[in-house]
Amino acid sequence: MTPGTRGRMAPDFADVTKSTPEKSLLAPLKKSGGRNNTGKMTMRYMGGGHKRKLRIVDFKRDKFDVPATVKGIEYDPSRSARVALLYYADGEKRYIVAPQGLTVGQTVVSGTSVAPEVGNAMPLSSIPLGTVVHNVEFKPGKGAALARSAGSYVQLVAREGKYATLKLPSGELRNILSSCMATVGSVGNAEAMNVRLGKAGRKRWLGRRPRVRGVVMNPVDHPMGGGEGRASGGHPRSRNGLYAKGLKTRTPKKYSNRLIIGKKK
Repeated sequence: MTPGTRGRMAPDFADVTKSTPEKSLLAPLKKSGGRNNTGKMTMRYMGGGHKRKLRIVDFKRDKFDVPATVKGIEYDPSRSARVALLYYADGEKRYIVAPQGLTVGQTVVSGTSVAPEVGNAMPLSSIPLGTVVHNVEFKPGKGAALARSAGSYVQLVAREGKYATLKLPSGELRNILSSCMATVGSVGNAEAMNVRLGKAGRKRWLGRRPRVRGVVMNPVDHPMGGGEGRASGGHPRSRNGLYAKGLKTRTPKKYSNRLIIGKKK
């Protein structure tokens, strides 16, 4: 065992059935290295990394009542979840986030009156209460924003009027319009949370440069910097002075506060 493999925990890719992506669904992905349009570094610790192509994923699932066959489960370097390649009956091809239990050859469909089976997409108004869903929209037609990463899911717990109540991964209970689309099942590749990179080099392959702790900086560089010896710098806070632990950062007058029924854990 080498030092780089001793503590490493890597995915086995057993669920991946297709090694080359669908060319028509690829787009270039430009790296910024943390620089803005004038070339000034506005985000630190970014740069390098392996070259990637963006997979164009269908988060809207707006192709109603057209069955699609799963042709393969693929690796996507831009997300923790796997993506599934769908061949629709009319010849169109699309990527979707692969849910747990989706297999090659399976048929999925989206619509208002389809069966609540894994991979099928439908409005929250059509899904039975208690169902586990993912890829949930915030606004009808905008595309999924909730529960898209590996292993995540949302539970539909109630419906009243034009709203459906969802229990989010954070424990928050939130009302969302019943006309918003969601996909049945939980996102696959739940083991992604157990990955341990094992060495600094794998972090660099992902485009992340070494991160410097504020405590070891000088006072001019960070509020927690300076001091004689290994002085810990008072309250944990960010470079611009915001407290890092315990300070609520959500805007008090945010428009969606009225939709949140139960707070996060």
